Amino acid sequence: MDDGLIWILVGLVLLMAEIVVPGVFLLWIGLAALGTGLVTVAFAPGFATKVVVFLLLLAAGIATALALRRRQRPTVRVNTPDAGLVGRVGTVTGRAAAGARVRVGDSDWAARIAGEAEVGDTVRVDGVDGTVLVVSRVAR
Repeated sequence: MDDGLIWILVGLVLLMAEIVVPGVFLLWIGLAALGTGLVTVAFAPGFATKVVVFLLLLAAGIATALALRRRQRPTVRVNTPDAGLVGRVGTVTGRAAAGARVRVGDSDWAARIAGEAEVGDTVRVDGVDGTVLVVSRVAR
């Protein structure tokens, strides 16, 4: 059997194994083997060249995977006060010298109001500063 076909066969077997094995590590090895097989069929290089091509393709695949992982990593927003509050609408329930109280959903929050708002006014949550909501009055 031709060397190029062996590389291609190994690459296809690794790609199929990727479906069964959790993770994404066999994908890059399989693609590198497949690419090496195609280069071998097209150019018939020597053994050392095949190894270099395989390693270069593998390094390119790993670099691509790391770049994709870095770009797709979402910010962790589980159990943070602003996870579901920013953008929601609430009602001012109290005003005091120390600040205001705002009811958002079924919870009362300490609030810092940007601009003017009185008890009963509708406000929108613009951000969260610790456990204090930063809100602004919604125009009627």
